[in-house]
Amino acid sequence: MTINIDRMNKVMVNSTRNNFRSMWWTLLLLGLLVSLFIPKGRIFAQEQQPNGPIYVVQEGDTLWGIAARFGVSVDELQEINGITDPGQLRVADQLFIPGLEGVQGIIVTETVPLGETLRSLSRRYQVPEETLIRLNRLTGPNDLFVGATLILPEQESTPAPLLRGTLTPGESVLEFAVRQGINPWTLNKNADEHGISGLVPGDVLLAPGGVADGPAALPEQIVDVEIDPQAFKQGKSAALIVSTEGDITISGNLFSKNLNFFPDNQNRHIALQGVHAMTEPGIYPLEIKVTDPDGSSFAYMQMVPVRAVDYPFDVPLTVDPTTIDPSVTKPEDAEWTALATPATPDKLWNGIFKIPSPLEQAYCLESGECWSSRYGNRRSYNGSPYLYFHTGLDVVGKTGTEIYAPADGQVVFTGPLTVRGNSTMINHGWGVYTGYMHQSEILVKPGDIVKAGQLIGRVGGTGRVQGPHLHWEVWVGGVQVDPLDWLEQAYP
Repeated sequence: MTINIDRMNKVMVNSTRNNFRSMWWTLLLLGLLVSLFIPKGRIFAQEQQPNGPIYVVQEGDTLWGIAARFGVSVDELQEINGITDPGQLRVADQLFIPGLEGVQGIIVTETVPLGETLRSLSRRYQVPEETLIRLNRLTGPNDLFVGATLILPEQESTPAPLLRGTLTPGESVLEFAVRQGINPWTLNKNADEHGISGLVPGDVLLAPGGVADGPAALPEQIVDVEIDPQAFKQGKSAALIVSTEGDITISGNLFSKNLNFFPDNQNRHIALQGVHAMTEPGIYPLEIKVTDPDGSSFAYMQMVPVRAVDYPFDVPLTVDPTTIDPSVTKPEDAEWTALATPATPDKLWNGIFKIPSPLEQAYCLESGECWSSRYGNRRSYNGSPYLYFHTGLDVVGKTGTEIYAPADGQVVFTGPLTVRGNSTMINHGWGVYTGYMHQSEILVKPGDIVKAGQLIGRVGGTGRVQGPHLHWEVWVGGVQVDPLDWLEQAYP
C-alpha cells in the first residue's frame, strides 16, 4: 500500500489548526465568563485579598489625594491593592485602606466643620466615640481641628436633621424633653454610649425632628457658624460669622486676642480678625462664648489651622540706624498699635476698598509692578538677619502725588513719627483701620469724618525710606494684614 506523505502532513496541519482555534475560542469564552463574575470596581492584591476597611473611589479622587486623606503613603496603597499604575484609578474602584486593623466594611470621609466635638460627631453620625477614635487614630481633641478629615463608617442613609437643645442647670432629661416637645425615648437612643446618666448641665442634646442641620456642639441659639475664607492664613484677614436666633451675646478669643463680635441686619454676629504675618503655621485654639440675657453662658473651644503663605525676601536695605534702634522703634510701634486696637461698633465702610493713590506708570517698575514692595515681604536692615517683615503695601509715586481715603472712616491720628514719617490713621469701624506713612503733606486732622475718594494727604519721603512712596497699611483686629485683599474682595 502506498502512503501519501504529503497528504498526511496536510491533514495533521489542518487538525492542529482546528484544535488551536477551538482552544483559543474556549479560552476567550472562559475569560468573558470569569469577567462577569468578578465584582466591578474592586482592585485585588496580587497574592491574596487583604483584610480591612474599603474606600470607594469618588469622582475627582487621585491615589495621592486618597493617601493623604487617610494618612497613609501612596506606596502602601499600591502594595495592598496590587496597583501598578496609579493613573488607572477609576470611579467606583474599591481600595483597601491599610493601618486600620479591626475595622471592616465601607468607609467614607467628611471634613470636620466648625462647631463640632468628638461627642457631637458621635451623636450626629450615631457612631460610638471609641470607633471614631480608632478609625481616625485620634490622640486628643486637637486632632479634630476645623478642616481635618473625618473617617466614618458608611451610613445606610443620609443623617436626618437633628433638633438641638441645651440641658439647663437643675433640669432633668424628662423636663428637657417636655420643654422641647419630644419623646424622651428618642433622647435615650441618641444620647451616645454614655447614656442618659452621662448627661450634664450645659450638654447639647440631639434628637430627630429638626428642620435643619447646625453646629452640633453649640447651643440651639446658634444656627450656623463659619469662617470666611475657610482657612486662616499668615497675614490674611478673616471673618468669623455666627448666625443666631434670639437675644444673645457672642464673645471669643483667637491668637490671644479678644474677638469683637458685632451684629448686622441679618441675625448674624461678625468678628473680623487678622493673622500676623509671622504667626507659625499650625493649629490654634478658637474660643467662643455665648451669653443669654439672664446671664447664663456656654463656652466652646475648637482648634483651627493657620496655613503658611510663601512671602518673598526683599533685597537688603540700608537705612538711618536711628530708625531701627529698639529704643525708638518699640515705643513708636506700641503707640501705633494702640491706635489700631479699639473696635468701635459702627461699620463705616461698605464694599471693596479703593486704591489710595493713583498708580503713576512713569514710576512703576520695569515688570509693570506698581508696588515697590508688597505686604509680608521678609526684610533685612543694615546687614541684619531677615527678622523683619513689611507691614504694608508700598505704592510707587513721587513727592506730591495725591493720597485718597480708600473708604469712609474717621481720622484718629495725624502727625510726625521717627520711623513712619508724617502719618495718618483712619478708623473704619469694627476693628478695621488704615494707615498712611512717609507723607510730604497731611491734609486732615484727628476727628475728621472722611469719605471714600477724599483727598487726605500727599506722597513724600519722610521717616525710614529710600525714596518717596506711600506706605499703606490695613489693620484688622489689632494686626496688620495684606491690603491687596481689601482691594479685591469685600469684608465681611
